[in-house]
Amino acid sequence: MKWRGRRQSDNVEDRRGMSGGGKTIIGGGIIGIVILLLNTFGGDNMKMLTPVLEQFNQQQSAPTEQRELTAAEKDMGEFVSTVLADTEDIWTKVFAENNLGIYKQPKMVLFSGSVETACGGASSASGPFYCPGDQKVYMDLTFFEELRTKFGAKGGDFAIAYVIAHEVGHHVQTLVGTSAKMRKLQQGKSEKEANRLSVCLELQADFYGGLWAHYNKKYLEFGDIEEAIDAAQAVGDDAIQSKMQGHVVPDSFTHGTSAQRKKWFKKGFETGDIQLGDTFAEEL
Repeated sequence: MKWRGRRQSDNVEDRRGMSGGGKTIIGGGIIGIVILLLNTFGGDNMKMLTPVLEQFNQQQSAPTEQRELTAAEKDMGEFVSTVLADTEDIWTKVFAENNLGIYKQPKMVLFSGSVETACGGASSASGPFYCPGDQKVYMDLTFFEELRTKFGAKGGDFAIAYVIAHEVGHHVQTLVGTSAKMRKLQQGKSEKEANRLSVCLELQADFYGGLWAHYNKKYLEFGDIEEAIDAAQAVGDDAIQSKMQGHVVPDSFTHGTSAQRKKWFKKGFETGDIQLGDTFAEEL
């Protein structure tokens, strides 16, 4: 992705190298890894997992001294700031063209290890996530190395851009009211049906990520879209569960399969039409 020398967002809070604290958020990110762990170790085995999570939270809450960021970390901060600026420009344009009102820009918080949010405390185990309570995207950038080493993604800068665009997609859902409607629909539903609604929300965020890429074509380089699609496939519920537990449990899916995530990202990228992103109508 062509990004050097371009506008960077003023909406980035860089807390890397600073200590966080608090209890860990369950799920909410692009992979919802803690939710996956709870699904995997549910029932009687949860008694075995609880002390591990408590110890992990205590470790994440321990205070640490602030440190100087490395040159590579500073460079990555400039990259994600540029990507966020692109989302600001594109979604302002899309909102105006589709009579969606004024696009309120979210903030992005970069953190290391753990962080406090309006949604509670979070650790890097949650993966990148969006908190509607403060309308901020939270990212521990070490996640992307784990995406490559643990989940088999090829990596690349546009894989990171895809994840940012996905989380900003959740912000769009908050602004237009989709998230609130989905939560209301989940009330009184079985866990299986509630999970299906969650999948639809996540797939729509993938569609919005693709839509962002559609409007950002002039800055794309050869292989960028393939990097995004590869990342989308790597964080499919079926792919993650297969790697972590050796089998898949479809009723526990909360983010969608690899095929679904690839499909909806590509649809957003190929059409660039926000009106075609009703995943709830097509997937339910």
